[in-house]
Amino acid sequence: MTQILVETQTPPCIVVEGVTKRFLRRNTHSFKEAFVSWIKRRKVRSDSFNALKDVSFQVGEGESVAVLGLNGSGKSTTLKLVSGVLEPDAGVVLTRGKVAGLIEVGAGFHPDLTGRENVYLNAAILGMTRKQIDARFDDIVAFSEIGDFIDQEVKHYSSGMFMRLAFSVAIHVDVDILLVDEVLSVGDAPFREKCYAKIEELTRAGVTMLVVSHDTRTITKLCRRGIVMKKGVKVFDGPIEEAVKHLAG
Repeated sequence: MTQILVETQTPPCIVVEGVTKRFLRRNTHSFKEAFVSWIKRRKVRSDSFNALKDVSFQVGEGESVAVLGLNGSGKSTTLKLVSGVLEPDAGVVLTRGKVAGLIEVGAGFHPDLTGRENVYLNAAILGMTRKQIDARFDDIVAFSEIGDFIDQEVKHYSSGMFMRLAFSVAIHVDVDILLVDEVLSVGDAPFREKCYAKIEELTRAGVTMLVVSHDTRTITKLCRRGIVMKKGVKVFDGPIEEAVKHLAG
């Protein structure tokens, strides 16, 4: 297994050790090709590829760490493994404490339910009781800046409204680990600044962050450490400024 190169200053909340994740890649390019192959009783050719290959790292309590890389490098797959959405084909992923993930904008929101109903649904999924949600509901809505749209079906929301409400729910839950994948790229500048300030507040309170973003300015503002991925392999793990330079080089 790959050695973990960076030791954390605080007890680890996330441990990823020797992790490999494979996906199946089919060689037909369209439904029509697949259908013709089925009619002619030809097997659809497929092969597997490693989205991650023998990746190891750990994140300490209260750390805010960026996962950087080009498209297809394995960044989002890494977050999905840490969140428990995916399981590794080899190696282990361990987390300590409650995990909340903002991995896709509006993920977990039911389009036919109102914003209010989705707040209660998502907060309950993240482990909050009805009493806790009642107590924090006004703060959730206020932070999201949804206003009167809270009682509208979310299928009518813009992607920015989705993001603001999803983010607001996640940060008002008592979590130990917060996973953020690109969602902070949505929304206007004042709201993003408010999100950054909240993330910094949560980090000071001991919440561990694992963040994916293509926006290097966002990353350098939120994180002190960066992990650079390339074609499913960890190629750098160290100070965020050096990680950004490594990515650019």
